[in-house]
Amino acid sequence: MADSGKDEQEVEAPATGDFGRRTAARREYLGLSRRDVAHRTASAPGYIEYVETQPGSHGMGFIVRLAHALETTVDELTGATTDLPPGSGRAAAHPQLVELSVEECWELIGGHGVGRVVVSHERRPAVYPVNYITVGNRIAFRTSPASGPAQAAGEETAFEVDHIDDAFSRGWSVLVVGEARAVSDPPTVELLQKEAGPRSPWAGGDRDLWVEVTATRVTGRRITTGDP
Repeated sequence: MADSGKDEQEVEAPATGDFGRRTAARREYLGLSRRDVAHRTASAPGYIEYVETQPGSHGMGFIVRLAHALETTVDELTGATTDLPPGSGRAAAHPQLVELSVEECWELIGGHGVGRVVVSHERRPAVYPVNYITVGNRIAFRTSPASGPAQAAGEETAFEVDHIDDAFSRGWSVLVVGEARAVSDPPTVELLQKEAGPRSPWAGGDRDLWVEVTATRVTGRRITTGDP
């Protein structure tokens, strides 16, 4: 396999088109450079850049090689599974459920992503997906004061983040439990906005209330499998 570090002359260009975006996102998730993918698919790095940045059609033989190189399926790359719930594939042979350390949990959660916050309103539980960022042992998300996720403020809550790899029937899940609070002091709000940078909540709208969950318990599990 080629060195996974980026070539000094290799410059990332923004991906255009659904197929290109999916290809680029999967490559970046695996930590591969375009040169790595080119080596795996027996093609040129310039062609991988073209695939990611220019809309167009590609031969099925190349798409199959690309899916194999990116450790996924043709359906995943072409968007055939977009509206299907995750985990619809078959279980892999000889799977194992492995407990994760706290350090591994935070590494998987990363600096930002999409997770689910659990709230209870009038004794009725609810779960809401939200965009989040992490700061130390805290998970923070933006919402509107009248929204469902805002009801977590002032309560002990649970925050869940997971990833499902349908291609190989494996994945992981991390659960963070802690006290949630609405953030109102300007220095902390400024810090959170700086950490969030240009990222906006996917749902859009006016979401100027920050809610932080300070972790008191972090647990996680991963489903591992052998080679497919």
